[in-house]
Order: sequence, then structure tokens, then C-alpha cells
Amino acid sequence: MNNFIFQNTTKIYFGKDQLVHLAEEIKQYGSRVLLTYGGGSIKRIGLYDRIMAVLKETGITVTELSGVEPNPRHTTVNRGADICKKENIDVLLAVGGGSTIDCTKAIAAAAYYDGDSWDLVKQKAQVTKALPILTVLTLAATGSEMDCGGVITNMDTNEKLGLIHPLLQPKVSFLDPTNTFSVNAFQTACGSADIISHVLDVNYFTTGEKMDMASRMQEEVIRTVVKFAPVAIKEPDNYEARANLMWASTWALNGFLDNGIMQAPTCHMIEHELSAFYDITHGLGLAILTPRWMEYILDETTAPQFKNFGVNLFSVDSSLSEMDGAKEAIKRLSDFLYQDLGLQSSLSEIGIKDDSQFAAMAEKACPGGVLNGYKPLTPKDVVAIFNNCL
Repeated sequence: MNNFIFQNTTKIYFGKDQLVHLAEEIKQYGSRVLLTYGGGSIKRIGLYDRIMAVLKETGITVTELSGVEPNPRHTTVNRGADICKKENIDVLLAVGGGSTIDCTKAIAAAAYYDGDSWDLVKQKAQVTKALPILTVLTLAATGSEMDCGGVITNMDTNEKLGLIHPLLQPKVSFLDPTNTFSVNAFQTACGSADIISHVLDVNYFTTGEKMDMASRMQEEVIRTVVKFAPVAIKEPDNYEARANLMWASTWALNGFLDNGIMQAPTCHMIEHELSAFYDITHGLGLAILTPRWMEYILDETTAPQFKNFGVNLFSVDSSLSEMDGAKEAIKRLSDFLYQDLGLQSSLSEIGIKDDSQFAAMAEKACPGGVLNGYKPLTPKDVVAIFNNCL
């Protein structure tokens, strides 16, 4: 059994009408707020007005940074950091999904750095201080509302990399499932694929020593998604479905399920290159990649865990051989992603029709020449997986 340390300091307000606590939480950290958000959906659903009403009633000064991209750019981080310095911002309030929250985390660190924020992402400079972060979540997907990491994209260099530091842990997050009622079927499906991938990629499929209790909880998170994602797609305002997806996304990546397992999240590392080069939706890329990755690494060493996954989560016949059970598990996961969730199943369906960028993408996905995940992969292996996705 692995030794590990678990600490998560984010305070969660879960459920309806919790924004009444927003001002009191912000005031613990200051009175000058930078409000960050994306393309304006928070205005369409009335969330922006509700937040502004709460803040203005209590004398909090608000400066805004809108237009955060779905794959947030380091240039947007730089803009946010400049605003923080100019306006003497005390606290950051991210309202949106994982992209907005990730961008805000990078802003929190860059606000105390005089250079390009990309230096922090590339670890040419270290995070030494960060502004406090609060979040209001509008999409069940990344788990960024309760972890200390974020992913930032540099479109100039075609890189999409993580920035992880304990100082970037949100202080408080507000999780109201009604704020996800307006999320369309495609984004709901992509978010659900992301939740499943977080569990499979980070700690479920592993060569490390597993803890049975943690494995069962990992399965419950996936089982929750399998049960409620199709419901949320068909009934967008189903509170039970949205609430379960929201809480599942939070617990998939808040550290509790890791139990000391440390490995590269293979599919995420590979998908980050797809997003960096082609700017596709992260969850969709994961949905396309994950079954092809499983097929590619399937052998006598991986078959038992793949079969076990299928038996426990997709009712695969336990009497099948390890190899046949594993193949059936991959098929049923594919059926869920592409039929039940309605996601595209190939890169060609989303406009990526040739392999012209695959070699460069594979090199970036394998720092040091090897991607050390569940099964070590070389750039040649990654190119083969990309080609299998066409």
C-alpha cells in the first residue's frame, strides 16, 4: 500500500441559492475583485446579474475580464495579470467551467510575476505567491473547482501544459446544479467523457498497488456518470442528474481518489496536443482517444484490469477470458461514448483528416522520449494511436 498525504482546503457551497454567502466569503480576502468569465453564457442565464447584485450591495469593487477561451491562452492570462496589477486586485472570482477556472489560477500566480505567464507554466520561473481564488461553477467536467492545477495553451508554440501549485487551490467554490441546466447536449457529453477519463487516466488503470476502497469509489464516480449523463442530455433541467454529474466531476480530480498513485495521465497528455494544435474540445478529444489507446496497449498485462473495468461498470460477462472480456469492455465504453452520449468517434469526423502534424504532436506528448503512464509509450506509439483515431 502506498504512503500518501491528502489535504484539500477548498470550502464547497453545494446546491441552490448559495450565492447569498458569496460576499461574506469574498470579504475575507479583500474588496477589489477581478471577475473572470468566458463567452457570455453567464449573462444569458442571469447568473452574471445575480452575482453583480450581490457584490454591489456590499460595496465590493468589480473589474471584469471576459472572453476566456475554451482552451485558455497564456495571452489571456497575461491580460488578467496586468489588470490585477493596475487595479490592485485583492481576490479573483472565476465564473464558468474549467477553462475559466484554469485561466484564473494562472492569473493568480502571474499577478505576482513581472514576466510572461508562460514562464510559470514552463517552470522557467516558480510560483511564489498567488491571489486568493473563488469559483462559481457552470459546467461539470474538469474538477478544477477543487484542485490546485490548471491547463494553459500557447498557440504560438502549439503547447498545452499544466500549471500545478498548492497556492492555486480555490479558497471557496459554489456548486449550484441549476447553473448547468443551460449546458447543451454536446458540452454535457464532453464534460462527462472528461470525468470518466480523469478517473481512468489518473489512477484506475495503474501498475501501482491499488487500494480496494479507493478503487470502489473510483468506480462509483464512473457509474454515476454512466447513469446520469444520458439523463442530463435528454432532460437538461433534471436537477438530480445535474447534481450527480457536478459532484462526480469534483471528486474525480480533487485528490481523494489518488491514494498515492503517481503516473502520467496518458490520454490527457496525448489529448493536450490535439487541443494545442487543433483547438478542439478537450472532452471530445478524450472520448475519441481513450478506446483507441486501450485497444493499442491491450495485451496479457493490461487485459485483466480492462476486463475488470467492464465487468464492474458495463456488466461484461465475468466468465469471458481476460482478453475477450477486455475487448468487450472497450466496445461497451465506445458504445457509451459514441451512442449513448452521441459524441463523434473519429478525428476525421471533426475535420482532422491527415497525419501531417502527428509526429510533432507525439514528440511533445512524450517529454524525454517516453510517456510514462499505465503503459509507457514512445512518440512512435503515440503516432500510431493518432492514426487509429482517424
